[in-house]
Order: sequence, then structure tokens, then C-alpha cells
Amino acid sequence: MTTTVTGLDEIKALAGRDLGSSPWLEITQQRIDTFADATGDHQWIHVDPDRAKDGPFGTTIAHGYLTLSLLIPMWNDILDIQGIGMAVNYGLNRVRFPAPVPSGSRIRLSAALTEVSDVPGGLQTLVDFVVHCDRTDKPVCVAEAVYRYYD
Repeated sequence: MTTTVTGLDEIKALAGRDLGSSPWLEITQQRIDTFADATGDHQWIHVDPDRAKDGPFGTTIAHGYLTLSLLIPMWNDILDIQGIGMAVNYGLNRVRFPAPVPSGSRIRLSAALTEVSDVPGGLQTLVDFVVHCDRTDKPVCVAEAVYRYYD
């Protein structure tokens, strides 16, 4: 379920809250192949299903950075911010990929807005992200994201 807020004051009010989870998102081989083409990373564990059958994961897996790049659309499914001038992805403090994302699996994001602080002209937030996969008990990505929001 999407939480919708309007303006910087309503963002501040979310500090310390668990914001829930996004809908599930399927990670198809086509999505993996398209990411490989976009980044030039054609390692066989990602793009060669025949060879990957005998590899360490038994199938192809998504690139870690593909999983990371999908934080944005999944985050937008969790939090809809209206009534501001601009949002900026300011960076990441920590990122880990504890488990692989097999081709054909589904992932979803859970998020908690852990901190909100004032910056000139706006706010900075720290958000704890955990990406879950329907084929593993371990998270597939854990990250602390930094966003800035301006009037």
C-alpha cells in the first residue's frame, strides 16, 4: 500500500516509521539481459542459462546493480511525495547483496524512514531498504539510502 504525503512537513512526520512493502516485481531473464546490454556486464552467471544450470546457483541470477537500480520504482510504490519542488537521490551509505536473485523469481522492497534532518532549502532523509526474494529466506539487498527533498 502506498503512503502519500504532501510537502516537507508531512515527510518529517514519517521519521522513525516503517513504511511497509512494495508489490512483488518479477525478475525475468529478459530484464537481466537488457541490464547486461545497458551496462556491458555479460558475465555468464547472468546471461547464459545453459551454462548457469551447472553453475553455483543452478540458474542465471540478476546483477546486484540491477537489484539496486530497482530500488527507485519499488520505493515509488511505497511512498508518493507530492507538493515539493524536487527530490534528489543523494547517495547510499551502505549496500550489501547477501543472497542472489534467481532469474524468474520475484522481489519486493520493504522500507523504514529512519532519520529526517534539515538541510538548506529542504530535508535529508535516511531510509533503510531491504529487498526480499520469493526464493530465499535471506535478503537479496540491504541498503541505507540518502534522499533530499526541496520546496
